[in-house]
Amino acid sequence: MLNDRLTELEREYEAVVEALNDPSISSDPHRLRDLSRRHRELEEVVGCWRRLQQAEADLETAREMSNDSVGEERELAQLEVTQAEQDIARLGEELRLQLLPKDPNAGRNVIMEIRGAEGGEEANLFAKDLFEMYSRYASAKGWKIEVLSSSPSERDGLNEITFSVKGKDAWQRLEHEGGPHRVQRVPVTESQGRIHTSSAAVAVLPEAEEVDVAIDPGDLKIDVYRSTGPGGQSVNTTDSAVRITHLPTGIVVAMQDEKSQIQNRAKAMTVLRSRLLKAEQDRQAAELSEQRRSQVGGGGRSEKIRTYNYKDNRVTDHRIKLTLHKLDRILMGDLDDLTDALMADKRARQLADG
Repeated sequence: MLNDRLTELEREYEAVVEALNDPSISSDPHRLRDLSRRHRELEEVVGCWRRLQQAEADLETAREMSNDSVGEERELAQLEVTQAEQDIARLGEELRLQLLPKDPNAGRNVIMEIRGAEGGEEANLFAKDLFEMYSRYASAKGWKIEVLSSSPSERDGLNEITFSVKGKDAWQRLEHEGGPHRVQRVPVTESQGRIHTSSAAVAVLPEAEEVDVAIDPGDLKIDVYRSTGPGGQSVNTTDSAVRITHLPTGIVVAMQDEKSQIQNRAKAMTVLRSRLLKAEQDRQAAELSEQRRSQVGGGGRSEKIRTYNYKDNRVTDHRIKLTLHKLDRILMGDLDDLTDALMADKRARQLADG
């Protein structure tokens, strides 16, 4: 059964390669995108299977040599048998993982949104801390961050911020960051030295391309207005800020950071497409399983995916029951222990379901 499936995937791979070599494909961006993605997926699986077949052939040859040899030659052949058996076990496990259902967002860039939730200004200060943490992590990974919009708070925190993260495996490593993040620490606004609990809400969206989401211009209400800073004061003398409302869904995106109305509109459309893509993916997933909760939820203190405790230098991810006593390093962008564990948990659940 498995060999039949792999043989079929190999045929599909060869057909995809042939289609990509057709000059006419360049005139169809939708099909070119779909074929390119499928090529990347199949190339890994087919390449692994071919290496596995070669290892199995090597094992058979090595066994024959071992049976027909004596002395030192037999010992060398036996070493080759052992190596081939190890290669087969490793490639078999690798192939098993590659045959798991593919994440449709794998390889995409990411749109992240962070906002202060419960805790007043302390929540806004924590939102800024989270943004700086993800910025450092992105820098360490060689990813590029672009701030799309931001709203500073009165004490140098962030009411909210929206930014893109562009880079290889950004989605795979950041997709699990969506949800309420809780912080326990003594706020700068606290004069008695008491520990407070506050929270910030993080949303993680796959960045959508224009060909991913078809938006009818008639479904959009577009308003322009003057940009404002903290306290509501005007910071621009022209109507450069843009607010786009998607009437069928009620989704609203506002951008004002750029001085150009055209640039703000382009950024707003990027975020709108990503929100619509995520909403459609969630709807499809809900048809196959029980309704999933929203990533952000109410941002309440009791709804948390992770807790950052400053007193104990501790971070706990409640979904996988992982506690690390390295909060200082995590805030400096050392997130791999967390993201590796979350990715491994996802693979384990997929294997269990399979």
